[in-house]
Amino acid sequence: MIRIAPSLLAADFGHLAQQIAEAEQGGADWIHIDVMDGRFVPNITFGPALVRSVRKYTKLPLDVHLMVEDADNFISPFCAAGADIITVHQESCLHLYRTIQAIKESGSKAGVALNPATPVDTLKNIIKEIDLVLIMTVEPGFGAQQFIRNSLQKIQEMREMINFSKKEIFLEIDGGVDRDTAADVINAGANVLVAGTSIFKADSIQAAISSLRTASTK
Repeated sequence: MIRIAPSLLAADFGHLAQQIAEAEQGGADWIHIDVMDGRFVPNITFGPALVRSVRKYTKLPLDVHLMVEDADNFISPFCAAGADIITVHQESCLHLYRTIQAIKESGSKAGVALNPATPVDTLKNIIKEIDLVLIMTVEPGFGAQQFIRNSLQKIQEMREMINFSKKEIFLEIDGGVDRDTAADVINAGANVLVAGTSIFKADSIQAAISSLRTASTK
């Protein structure tokens, strides 16, 4: 099953509740929330208060992507705010195993994200501990970037590692996902698509999700 996770980074915050409702009506499976601290990436975005507010608007799983340094300090507040999945970056976690365990103990599923230049082998000794792998197909920190085509090989390698682990692990893709790239990443092995600009900047959020889902089945 392919899951679509609209990213609130591209949403209109003057009409956030309405846009989340439209995404849900359009068949969104998760809501993706990018948290940036201005240190690990240049931008600053959302805190636990935003997640707590979004939790009131929808029953869909909240997929919180921490693009932050000192990720351990963020886990408990975001879990308490309603995050169902918390994903940290391999590049920012000195003691990744301990961070993953802390996420699980807080009650959320644990994900690990890899930047475009980070090889999948960095997760081979910890793969059975995690619930989700997020492959960044653009550099983290900004929306509306162009999809990095070399990422397709990396997605395939990650799918092979997941299959070898014999554990059910979501393989999520974030960056430049639209109707032109959806089929490629699905064919490479992804089963969760994060899309921001291609959904929230479209004339119709519901139609955009439908178009993305159709493209992913080709």
